[in-house]
Amino acid sequence: MNPANVPAKIRRRVLALREEIRAHDRRYYEEDAPVVTDAEYDALLRELQALEAEHPSLATPDSPTVRVGGAPSERFPPAAHVRPMLSLENALDDEELREWMGRVERGVEDPATLAYVAELKIDGASISLTYEDGVLVEGATRGDGFVGEDVTANLRTIRDVPLRLRGKGHTGQITARGEIYMTRSGFERLNAGRAKAGEPTFANPRNAAAGALRQLDPSVTASRPLRLYTYTILGAPDLRTQSETLERLVEWGLPINPEWRRLEDLEEILAFWERWEPAREKLDYEIDGVVVKVDSLDQQAELGTTSKHPRWAVAYKFPAQEAITVVKDVLITVGRTGKLTPTAVLEPVEVGGTTVQMAGLHNADELARKDVRKGDTVVVARGGDVIPQVVRVVKEKRPRGARRFPWPEKCPECGTKVVRLEGEVDHRCPNPSCPAQFRERILHWGSRGAMDVDGLGDALVRQLVTQGLVRDLADLYELDHETLAGLERMGDLSASNLLASLEASKGRGFERALFGLGIRFVGTTVATLLAAEFDSIDELMEADADRLQAIDGVGPRVAESVVEFMRRAPNRRLIGRLEAHGVDFTRSEAGRPTGPLAGRTFVLTGSLEGWSRSQAQAAIERLGGRVTGSVSAKTDYVVAGEKPGSKLDKARKAGVQVLDEAAFSELLKGR
Repeated sequence: MNPANVPAKIRRRVLALREEIRAHDRRYYEEDAPVVTDAEYDALLRELQALEAEHPSLATPDSPTVRVGGAPSERFPPAAHVRPMLSLENALDDEELREWMGRVERGVEDPATLAYVAELKIDGASISLTYEDGVLVEGATRGDGFVGEDVTANLRTIRDVPLRLRGKGHTGQITARGEIYMTRSGFERLNAGRAKAGEPTFANPRNAAAGALRQLDPSVTASRPLRLYTYTILGAPDLRTQSETLERLVEWGLPINPEWRRLEDLEEILAFWERWEPAREKLDYEIDGVVVKVDSLDQQAELGTTSKHPRWAVAYKFPAQEAITVVKDVLITVGRTGKLTPTAVLEPVEVGGTTVQMAGLHNADELARKDVRKGDTVVVARGGDVIPQVVRVVKEKRPRGARRFPWPEKCPECGTKVVRLEGEVDHRCPNPSCPAQFRERILHWGSRGAMDVDGLGDALVRQLVTQGLVRDLADLYELDHETLAGLERMGDLSASNLLASLEASKGRGFERALFGLGIRFVGTTVATLLAAEFDSIDELMEADADRLQAIDGVGPRVAESVVEFMRRAPNRRLIGRLEAHGVDFTRSEAGRPTGPLAGRTFVLTGSLEGWSRSQAQAAIERLGGRVTGSVSAKTDYVVAGEKPGSKLDKARKAGVQVLDEAAFSELLKGR
């Protein structure tokens, strides 16, 4: 078909899309300064792919739908890849994943033997590491997929990158591929240091990692908190599966992400994805999906690749986490500790399936650094259970006349002059009687993660505090039906429901009541640790800082904060009143490990005839046990099926008890 026969409007759109995508590729791959989100980029690329599929005559060899990545920088020597570093095909929903699996099953000779490996998709910078007889000789970026940038000197500064491989079997040339990434905690420390030094901060950990890799001075790279996860090996002929590949990487001293699983079917893959989609915010590194691979390397070769993607792997992406919108206003709120927090009021926008209308700006320094103004176009990102954050301002779209936000000198609630203590980044209202602080303490007590008091919303709390009906948390449990029903927008039914929810909250559990008290630095994790260590709050109130610091996960700052809170007379009186009203501050039997396998750690290796990997793990966890991915001194049992791999050898060397499938079944039966 002649391209001239395609409507001019379509031809113009295809040309415009190509130019826009190429510009974004340069900003992402070469300049490390993207101006659109992943979701927006993917939408442009998918539109171009659809148009080229509908009008094949418009397809060209240099279209962005064929190319992978961008050209390497001229600042570094070129490094040709022994095998192209292709990108992954994306699946954005269950149906697209199902379609990919259907193509895989049709593309292999014996689909009944198919198995898959699911790995977390690390949001970092792709890297290739080449070893000669076990010694690192070259490290390269992905570049355009065929030729990357030689950044060996920089990679040598990263401690996760072994300069010499351990173990045996790596004679000749071996290439490992993986992702260089930056932990969230490391990224925050890096940005805090740069902000303090008056240097520009990075937008996100991925950009920071990519930029650090491409520094001309290796000492700059060395100063950045970079990490490595590897996921494949080229040049090791004795490997048969992706599962064995991951185990071999560990044997050779190359780090892998431990959260991988060998899975049998679509149901198990979906369960793995559904587990990690909400849990990703708990990780100290960023992931944007799950990579699913055919486990057999022979079947991978049978399936082959396209010019851009391997047919044997797919990235099942999580919902978009970033979006672009406009700032309508900036508000200052006062929290339960008196902290003043700036919040951007946004034009409503969908982020990861949720409508976002507010986004946090942390503190005065962050507001000034990002220079967010009314009318600005901004990129916002969803941050799990917390309020979404403003990532950056798209200053090219700033309206004329937009003014900087003036930071208040007085508390917007009570008018007290705000203070900023030495060494702290936050401004605070020092007035302990500030009504905003007390309202927030009540809302925190009734929040879902704490006592989960249904109906205790902002409007009602304002009335309770304003009318003097509640002066501390214990007063909530002295409210009566007549008083509540007489409040604005309450009535008999709402009053009855609130009283029932307050009554139910008394038995939420020790850890949730601890969290609800609002002790500084005591979040849900620390509250759970404390509730597991002490039988009651009376015992906790008598503990000193040394006792608290002996708990794994409790540091000196947390210990001092807990001791200070528990020793203050007003807080002890409040706890006594709450206990008198029936709030339970004791550890329940449900908080203790239960089941015949409680406290036991298992490692699964090889294929079990009567169990899938997920079924075996579920059975262990139902009986109180725990499953981990690698053998260590804390492992109690290794369950070994057919073709168990290196974990079995490690277990035997470490003296860990090994169970075959029959013994495993007997153990689950309590024998």
